[in-house]
Amino acid sequence: MAPRIVSLAEAAAIIPDGATLSLGGFTTQRHPMAVVYELVRLRRKNLYLFGHSPGSDWDLLIGAGCVKRVELAYEADEAFGTIGPRWRLAVQRRQIEWEDYSNFAMVARFTAGAMGLPFMPVRSLLGSDVLAEQALSAEARAGDPRTSPLKLKVMESPFKAGDRVVLVPAINTEFAVIHVQKASASGIVRIEGQSYADVQQALCAQTVIVTCEELVSEESLRKEPERNQIPLFAVQYVCPVRWGAHPYAVYNYYDYDPRQLKSYHEAADSDDGLERYLQRFVHGAKDHSGYLEAVGGLERLNSLVADPQYGYQPTLQRRRLSQ
Repeated sequence: MAPRIVSLAEAAAIIPDGATLSLGGFTTQRHPMAVVYELVRLRRKNLYLFGHSPGSDWDLLIGAGCVKRVELAYEADEAFGTIGPRWRLAVQRRQIEWEDYSNFAMVARFTAGAMGLPFMPVRSLLGSDVLAEQALSAEARAGDPRTSPLKLKVMESPFKAGDRVVLVPAINTEFAVIHVQKASASGIVRIEGQSYADVQQALCAQTVIVTCEELVSEESLRKEPERNQIPLFAVQYVCPVRWGAHPYAVYNYYDYDPRQLKSYHEAADSDDGLERYLQRFVHGAKDHSGYLEAVGGLERLNSLVADPQYGYQPTLQRRRLSQ
C-alpha cells in the first residue's frame, strides 16, 4: 500500500487509546512534538511507550495523563533536567507502570524487533542493578500480552563454556512516529545527521508515521539513495509539518529552544504549573500554528534557524536565560 499524505490532526488520530508506541529522536533532538501535542489535545489514554532516550515528549504525555506503562532507559532533557519532572512524580506516586533497561539494551531490543528476531544478546548488563532488579511484577507482565513475560535472561554461550550473555526481548510496537528533515510522498525518508535508533524503531513497528520539515520529490531523494535510511515500504503515513520538533532541534534546520525547554521544566515541577503550561501551549493553542504563535512566533523561531555551516545555531544563548 502506498503511503498516505495526512494532516497533523489525521496523523495523531490514527493512534488509538492503549496503543504501543515509540517516538523518534534523542534527548534534545528530533522528537515528533507536533504529534505529541495533538495526542494530548485528543486526551489519549493508556498509551504504552517504548523508548531509549526520550525527553519532554514523553514527560508531557505522562504529565497529561496519557500513559499507562513505559519501558525505557532514561527520560530527561540533558542540562535542562537530569530527570523528567512528571516522569519522576508519576513513579513516586505510583501512577505509572514501568520497566527500565540500559540505553544500549533498549536499542538492542529495537534492533531485534527490526530484524525479526525474538531477542538480542548483550553483555553490558552483566554485573549491573538493571540485571538484578525488576520493576514490573510477573502479574503485571502476564496482564498484557504485548509485554515480555521475562525482563531478560542470562545464559551461557553454547559455543564457549563459562561465557555468559544477557538476552533482552525484542520490541515490536503497533506504532512508531519519527520526525525527519525530508520525505517524499512515496515514503522515502531522509534523516540528516545522527539517526539515533529511529531506523530500528521504524522497522520494528506495524505502522510508521513520518512527520517531516519538507515534503520533497522522490527524484531529489533518489539522487543519493545511500542517504535514505528507511525503505518506503515501511512507511504508511507522511505528514509535512514545519517546526514539527520544536522545542527540540532538527539538524540543518533549527536548533533547540532553550527558553521553551527551561519554561517547561520550571512549570512541570508542580501540578498547577503543568496545568498552566498545558493551557497556554497545548489546549489553549488549538493547533500547531497556534502553538508556534504561543511560543513567540517568527521572532522566536527565526532566532533558532540553523547556520548552514554548522547545522545548528552557534550564537544561540543557552545559559543564563534570565538575562
